[in-house]
Amino acid sequence: MPTRKVAVASRVGLHARPAVLFVQKVQQLGVPVTIATAEGSPVPADSILMVMAAGIHHGDVVTLAAEGDGADSALDSLVALLNRDLDAEPEPARD
Repeated sequence: MPTRKVAVASRVGLHARPAVLFVQKVQQLGVPVTIATAEGSPVPADSILMVMAAGIHHGDVVTLAAEGDGADSALDSLVALLNRDLDAEPEPARD
């Protein structure tokens, strides 16, 4: 099972808007992904409740793990996402 470690760059960690953006991305990727802190057990990364309950703060190093076809690509995409301060980015335009 491929894994990646990444420090969370968002100022508020994986709470509120950054958590929603992360979970939405996981759901779009279509592969099973878990996320875990050094102190915590892995939780499903496609569940907003589980991700927020994990208590992931700015600077925390998390381990992402994925299974199935496209797992490496999915993890690379999620690492790139978590390397950005998602709370500082502007809202996407809505029609």
